[in-house]
Amino acid sequence: MQHHAPRSYRGAAPDRSWKIGMAALGALALAGWIFVLGIGAAPAAVTIGQKAPAFTARAADGAAVSLKDLSGKVVVLEWFNKGCPFVRKHYDSGNMQALQKEYGAKGVVWLTVVSSAEGQQGYETPKEALETVKAEKAAPAHVLLDPEGALGKLYGAKSTPHMFVIDADGNLDYAGAIDDTPSTDVADIKTADNYVREALDAILAGKPVTVASTTAYGCSVKYKN
Repeated sequence: MQHHAPRSYRGAAPDRSWKIGMAALGALALAGWIFVLGIGAAPAAVTIGQKAPAFTARAADGAAVSLKDLSGKVVVLEWFNKGCPFVRKHYDSGNMQALQKEYGAKGVVWLTVVSSAEGQQGYETPKEALETVKAEKAAPAHVLLDPEGALGKLYGAKSTPHMFVIDADGNLDYAGAIDDTPSTDVADIKTADNYVREALDAILAGKPVTVASTTAYGCSVKYKN
């Protein structure tokens, strides 16, 4: 099991593309976005290889979704904020939707989580969340609404997107970034190492996850103050 920092943190000196990327992130910060880069490995709230924290959360469609009821299933938790530039990268490209559909067809239960508090950027009512799924042509099993931040804080979710993969035995097998390229550039998806895909492929093949913990990046989760 390894912990990896995003690709752009590796090595001694940043290259030109990294400098350009940081300039772009600076512009986003000035525009009012708070972004998260380099907040450590898996959050302290969860431990890789141990049982994932149990929860029951209300979905946008009204269902009560319990991790206990998903026993025997591989589960993905994806923290989401529809306006976050890092999230937009993966949705505008169709990357996130493709993952949802591909692994949903393989029996993986994909849960998108919205932890933005009411009055905060990214907050959605149940109706709005269902409309977002339709507009994005997304395919999660459920969208979990977490305006009080209980589920997000239980898992230590810090950014959007922040990804967690739970195996069929209920153990947390992966926590961190979706990939190794902390940028908002759609073009970077083609050359990025997708940690979530790698984790899911390993789990479904009955193999250990090689990279089980990475540094999450993205916009900060807009928790209730």
